[in-house]
Amino acid sequence: MNARTEPALLEPAHTLSNAHLDALEEETIFILREVAASFERPTLLFSGGKDSLVLLKCAEKAFGAGRIPYPLLMIDTGHNFHEVTDFRDQRAAELKAELIVRNVEDSMARGTVRLAHPGESRNVHQSVTLLEAIEEFRFDGLIGGARRDEEKARAKERIFSHRDSFGQWQPKAQRPELWTLFNTRLAPGEHFRVFPISNWTELDVWQYIEREQIELPSLYYAHQREVVERRGLLVPVTPLTPAKDGEKVESRTVRFRTVGDITCTCPVASDAATPGAIVIETLAADVSERGATRMDDKTSEASMEKRKKDGYF
Repeated sequence: MNARTEPALLEPAHTLSNAHLDALEEETIFILREVAASFERPTLLFSGGKDSLVLLKCAEKAFGAGRIPYPLLMIDTGHNFHEVTDFRDQRAAELKAELIVRNVEDSMARGTVRLAHPGESRNVHQSVTLLEAIEEFRFDGLIGGARRDEEKARAKERIFSHRDSFGQWQPKAQRPELWTLFNTRLAPGEHFRVFPISNWTELDVWQYIEREQIELPSLYYAHQREVVERRGLLVPVTPLTPAKDGEKVESRTVRFRTVGDITCTCPVASDAATPGAIVIETLAADVSERGATRMDDKTSEASMEKRKKDGYF
């Protein structure tokens, strides 16, 4: 064997991985600082989920604990897992960050959100409450943890995604982002959605969580839960999502790859109880998080691109 090649062959895998994560982290921190410098009233969308917790960790590194220069904002459907909302509140308090919560239920009370029937998922209606919060606080830059590998419509979107005065995204009128130069010019009433971890993958996120020892809500790790099989998904049995006639309720060891509204978020069968175990499991996954776990992404009427054009994040 050529002696000149031996060091490369013997180099530990985690060294290469850490270099990759360092580059992603550096890019994210640069974008977070760019938002702080470019906008008058930015906010960071924070749900308490894994992607927003990674984003918050990068913000902490960019500015320091207690010094994040924009508030955290969550749009709460009222049907979120309490483990996630409790963790959200805990993490915001630890960082001494301002947390703003706006509720879909308040939009329902105002009549700006009307459900087709009481059992309809409120997930898609978050866009209305979000646009109301933007108007209330006059936010001009909203930072979120969406990634391009999650879904095809997200893959089309720029890191700095321009939204018109109606909060709508126009995919055919996106501004170029050559050489990481971002065009942040706004007309009155317009705003930007900014996605600093666009270039991360689900695997990158879990490797970063493992490296940085980021705490997460317990739902992300293997636990026992009653579920039913429905349309190829494991649907959690809850008061909001009860078993239907003829369905067999089973207790399975599962975890959530993504956490959203209870009415549309499903776990996957898994024994992975640590970030390292999830990294290994993710390497073998051949379906995206949303494709494997979201009931509301199974129908064309609820396509992500249509939602984004209507103001969804």
